[in-house]
Amino acid sequence: MADNTATAAAAQSQAQDGVPNLSQHTPSLAGSVLECPDGFGGTLLIRLQNMSATADLGVRLDLKQIALRCRNTEFNPRRFAAVIMRLREPRATALVFASGKLVITGTKSSHNSSLATKKIAYILERVGFQPASYINFKVQNIVGTVDVGFPIRLEGVAFAHPTFSSYEPELFPGLIYRLVQPRVVLLIFVSGKVVITGAKTEEQMVEGLKKVHPVLLEFRKVNVASAPGTAAAAARDGVPCLPPMGATASLVASGKAKGKKGGKGKELPRARRGKDLQNAAQKPTYEV
Repeated sequence: MADNTATAAAAQSQAQDGVPNLSQHTPSLAGSVLECPDGFGGTLLIRLQNMSATADLGVRLDLKQIALRCRNTEFNPRRFAAVIMRLREPRATALVFASGKLVITGTKSSHNSSLATKKIAYILERVGFQPASYINFKVQNIVGTVDVGFPIRLEGVAFAHPTFSSYEPELFPGLIYRLVQPRVVLLIFVSGKVVITGAKTEEQMVEGLKKVHPVLLEFRKVNVASAPGTAAAAARDGVPCLPPMGATASLVASGKAKGKKGGKGKELPRARRGKDLQNAAQKPTYEV
């Protein structure tokens, strides 16, 4: 009993001293989906697709030595002046520069980005480079997607909010909506899909969607009109749908189209061939 009490006290003291425990070194998927209230009692799910972070090890690195001694690395100094290092767990890609700077991409949570940075620092330490005690880790960009569940009139949004929005359908099919606070950018598509980028924290992403969602509700498409001449439009208007022109033309050409009395219609005249013209020319003519 005394031993269990001493172990619990030691674990509590380690947690207070900031010593990382085992749970801080396991990949997590908890941050890959964020919940945002829609204002009507429901929630919108923001799925994190990518996260970019930077770090500084504070030591000069020999990239050639790293590429030779580390697995899953690429180094081509003629194309790019950094070592590309890939991790399996957590799934991440890092760019290692000679100055000691790191760029970590491909993760879907800030916990996994921090864990990938620690793993790379440990690998470089095993190679022979001693990182600084303080690694300046910082998340630079988070990309997420969300589906609001209804189509949107992008022309109305661009006309009502010209200061924040940019819509050029000939160049890009989505509307670019730039918020000032929080500083995020939203790519809004007519189908209701939204891509959120530029956020540095998950809270900024949720706050940005909270601010834009009422605008999207204001310009939602209530009645989606069908294209004229289609079966859906004819059923909506109560008009019998005619067969397509191609089908009618094929029936007439094959002689299967019926006349007024139900009999077969007249077949189209067959084009004269060269042999028929030759026979007609060889027939004798008699003068009276």
